[in-house]
Amino acid sequence: MSYLSTENEDGVLVVTLDQPGEKVNKLDEQLIGEFQDLLQNTDPDSIDGIVLVSGKESNFIAGADVEMLKNKSAPEGIEELSRRGNKLLLKLENYAKPVVAAIHGSCIGGGMEVAMACNYRVASEHSDTTMGQPEVQLGLLPGGGGTQRLPRLIGVQNALTYMLTGKTIYPRKAYKLGLLDELTHRDAVLTAAKKAVAKINKGNFERKDKRSLLHQLMEGLSPLRKIIYSQARKRSKSKTKGNYPAPDKIIDCVKEGYENGMEAGLELESVNFGKLAATPESKALVNLFFAMQGAKKNSDEDKVREVEKIGVLGAGLMGSGIADVSANNDYRVLLKDQTVEQAGEGKKDIWQRLEKKREKHIISSFERDRISSLVTPTETYKGFKNTDLVIEAVFEDLDLKQSILQEVEEATSDHTIFASNTSSLPIGDIADAADRPDQVVGMHYFSPVPKMPLLEIITTDQTADWVTATAREVGIQQGKHVIVVNDGPGFYTTRILSPFMNEALMLLEEGIAIKELDSHMKDFGFPVGPAALFDEVGIDVAAHITKVLNELFAERGVNPSTKPEELFEAGYKGRKNQKGFYRYKQKNGETKKDAPNEDIYEFFGGSGRTSMDAETVQQRMTLTMVNEAAWCLQEDILRYPVDGDLGAVLGLGFPPFLGGPFRYIDREGAGTIVERLQNYEQKHGARFTPADILKKYAESDKKFHQD
Repeated sequence: MSYLSTENEDGVLVVTLDQPGEKVNKLDEQLIGEFQDLLQNTDPDSIDGIVLVSGKESNFIAGADVEMLKNKSAPEGIEELSRRGNKLLLKLENYAKPVVAAIHGSCIGGGMEVAMACNYRVASEHSDTTMGQPEVQLGLLPGGGGTQRLPRLIGVQNALTYMLTGKTIYPRKAYKLGLLDELTHRDAVLTAAKKAVAKINKGNFERKDKRSLLHQLMEGLSPLRKIIYSQARKRSKSKTKGNYPAPDKIIDCVKEGYENGMEAGLELESVNFGKLAATPESKALVNLFFAMQGAKKNSDEDKVREVEKIGVLGAGLMGSGIADVSANNDYRVLLKDQTVEQAGEGKKDIWQRLEKKREKHIISSFERDRISSLVTPTETYKGFKNTDLVIEAVFEDLDLKQSILQEVEEATSDHTIFASNTSSLPIGDIADAADRPDQVVGMHYFSPVPKMPLLEIITTDQTADWVTATAREVGIQQGKHVIVVNDGPGFYTTRILSPFMNEALMLLEEGIAIKELDSHMKDFGFPVGPAALFDEVGIDVAAHITKVLNELFAERGVNPSTKPEELFEAGYKGRKNQKGFYRYKQKNGETKKDAPNEDIYEFFGGSGRTSMDAETVQQRMTLTMVNEAAWCLQEDILRYPVDGDLGAVLGLGFPPFLGGPFRYIDREGAGTIVERLQNYEQKHGARFTPADILKKYAESDKKFHQD
């Protein structure tokens, strides 16, 4: 079936992009081929111009088909793919008649590169419309002319900001930058695009330079542009710690094109695109991308039961966050707390987040009010009878959760699913109090819920298949990447985080300074250091988790540090009471992390600190997490290694360029990992004893991922 269909409308050739059998349009080799045929076989003298429009409901082109990269040899095949695409887009850009992109929905990556090659871009103001060049998140660069056209449209400094971060650009911002030429209502996009063809033909369109005067000055002089490139490299290295090769190559391409012309820039872009695709970092990130795509699909769709109304118990940070992602995806929500005032505060938080989106022109005031109206604060179970799913997000106390479960079963229908947002308590223990234990499941969200992409679903031996499938579908609709794991203390994510955090405490007892510890782990690729993470999670929560997991680790001869309990008893909770491993100060109404709290050293042998080798610190910390991930697979907590990778990266910040614990083991070799663990086991004891599955894989030189 054809990707492109054409119709002559009043002299304008309207080309509709509609990839057969797919929910979204992707830039693939079929589209490239059909575009080539279209341009070659269309007589410019027979038309006034071309309009490209999507046949999909909410996307223009949602990016390049990453499968193309997997099917090409790197770097040669991928370099040639980029070169071929660039030749095609140059033909599009230089076509004898105006070419206009009519954009509604996602216009990302390769899709944005197609749009930029058009002579004019009109887009809907709708919140579904998004633009961006996120290739850096795959360890790549824009390989279809993006490094050349984006700087020419919005300026070098603005372009580097978006290409080096992969940030989304919403319609109003895109228009303000000069990326879009016109904004209109979604239903008027095609009409506006056809009018734009006539406007260009009459000579009534001239694109304005929307850069600030300062940007125009700096980017207009070669010596000042050198400063821009240099500063961009410094900022990028500061953020990536040099772990990602793509940012430098993006800057190289922009520089080459600006200094030596677009032809030279496009050639370097193709060469660098191929080189980056061959790096282990990009391969890890691309594999992670496919894993993330898989986590947004429900393998048991046929077992899903409809959910329209969700009850959320607890209107604090977690509860209001769960209500937020539910209402933003059109679920009706009853948000319950001990008083209606407390529940109202939870709804207020949701409204404030919506208002911030409105202020940024991401949504309209109508959308803000519509979404907010889906959340009803309450202090009773009135109205819960017709809920399909109830998610509790109350304090981590087994008796409390069991009593709430019993209340919910009494207040709801026989079909209602009960989900616990516990981070560590076994779901089976909570379900012991249930009349319908087959309808009890864990839904472990991560804080802050609206921003964190992972949802960990936990099932017991009794959890019904339809319950798991339905909970998974809700998570997918909430915009989460979902992994399903089996029940046990700490499940997967909390369990592998626990030895990692414990090792941080051991290192502090050995004399490392808080700042040095955090700095070493951030240099390795973790987004925050372990001491800062203790404060974010809450030292009180860490103390509770330590108790829950103690018995499990004791069976392996591991005795975790007692410092979390000692610190909690001494009044340390972290950020929530501004007393933790760091000091805190108020700035612009927000609590900000300040200098390390040296008073805490009295719990770790005193103020005298000893500098420690970065690699030793990084390996000891990382290997504890990696080894525990292997234990979880061995003990059937994890069902698949890919879920282990996703959970660690998306939930805990394991360095994405390493691909996750199991990708890391495959990259280093199971034998190498076992050898490192055994060396540390000799020095530090049973907490470094390798999991049997690791030793088994080492003996047979086997990998966890076979691709």
